[in-house]
Order: sequence, then structure tokens, then C-alpha cells
Amino acid sequence: MCVPEGQDSAVSRRTVLRGAAVTAGAALLAGAADLGGAPDALAATAPRVYTRAEWGARAAKSGAQVLANGPDRIVVHHTATSNSTDYSTSHAAALSRSIQRFHMDTNGWADIGQQLTISRGGHIMEGRNRTLPAIRDGGHVVGAHVADHNSHALGIENEGTYTSSAPTDALLESLIATCAWLCAVYGLNPAQAIVGHRDYNVTACPGDGLYKMLPELRSGTSARLRTLGLRVPQRAEDVPAAHLPGFPAVPSDERVAPFQHGPAVGDLD
Repeated sequence: MCVPEGQDSAVSRRTVLRGAAVTAGAALLAGAADLGGAPDALAATAPRVYTRAEWGARAAKSGAQVLANGPDRIVVHHTATSNSTDYSTSHAAALSRSIQRFHMDTNGWADIGQQLTISRGGHIMEGRNRTLPAIRDGGHVVGAHVADHNSHALGIENEGTYTSSAPTDALLESLIATCAWLCAVYGLNPAQAIVGHRDYNVTACPGDGLYKMLPELRSGTSARLRTLGLRVPQRAEDVPAAHLPGFPAVPSDERVAPFQHGPAVGDLD
């Protein structure tokens, strides 16, 4: 449900993030499937994602690089745009076109940088070209959203500026659904996999308001997985040390401008 600006109370946000936990107990069965199962079984976890064709994407300057190994981190961003009260699908599509235009024409990139975008109305849009086929195949499209870590991190842009405010309930619901889907496909533990842009680069992104909600996002994602009958892996991570978040300092005076919210491409990309 979309909540008008100024009315998305802490209580309602907490309800969205923890609601899945209320029914999770019934799904904690001994026969629950492990994450990273058969593609057909995991397809049921996928939320509605609007394709590039549906939002009117321009042709990319070149095809995206697709790696056989999936990502080990899901990076949460905010778009650093206004907290719009237009929750329509058409607005979400226009937002993706605006981001792509900025990334291609101003930044000079081959395509839009992130793999997925979620509007304040909760509409999920495919980002960089080849993203959806790569996810379905368990692979990873290399984007441009978190400097020096694009080879192993998938980026989700969330519409709005959350330096002090919090996202709408509709956006949070879709973010939980998206994170659960990605964790299921790639066999990731939400407690380890879901991070913020500022965990890797010197930036305030995704804003204090959204960043402080990441622990609840992780627990809400785990609860959703359990309601789907999927067991969240508890094993220790087997990833290179270079992939782990560095938690750099967060600037106190970062200038927030539309679509500019910190380093996106680095020397290692």
C-alpha cells in the first residue's frame, strides 16, 4: 500500500519489515528447501519486475558483461532524487529513463549503472541490459554503482533521498521481496549479503534514514524466505577478503544531487 508523504509512520514501516515474521513459524519445516535450488522452484520467489522494454529503455552502447558466478553482496542505494508522491507505474518508468539518460549522456557510461530500480510506488524495474536473464541463470551482470566492487555486488536503486526520512511502505515491501528473490537465486544469507553503498565507498548513500533500517531489512528478508519454505544458510561465508565491506567514513557534508550519491566506478572496475 502506498502511504502519502509524511504519513509513513515508524509503526507502519515496522509492520512492513516484520510482518513476514508473524507467519514465518508455520513455514519452518524440516523439509524446507535450501537456497540456491532448481531455477523452476526459485521462479516462484520472483517479484514482478518490469523489463527494459516495458519502461522504454534506450539501446545500450554495448552489451553488459555477464559473469558466470553470481554476486555475493546486494548493495542498497537511494537515488538522491525528490521523495515523489507520484506512485504510478508511468512515473517509475520515467524515473528509470531519467537515470539511464544521466548515466549515458552525463557520465558517459554504456548503459544505466544499477541492475534494479524500485520506485516509491513499489514498482521494480530492470536496470542494466541483460540483468534479468543473468539472474535467472544464476549469473551476474557487471554494473556501475559501487566503486571497485562491481564485479561481485548487485545494486538496487531506491527512489528518493533518505538522509533523514524513510521510504514508503510500498517501496519497503518491494525491497524485501527483491532481496528475498536474489538471496534465493544466489544462495545468500541476508544477514551477510545486504549492505549499503556507504559500507564500501565514502558516501552518505543510502542516507541515514534508510541505512539504519538495514538490520530490519535483513531480518525481514530472512523471514520472507522462511515463509517461502526456504532455509536461510547459516554457514560461514567463503568469499575473498577483498569482497568484505570496508565501512569507510561517512562524509557529513556530502552534496546530494539527483543521481549523484557517491563513487560508482573505481580503479578496480
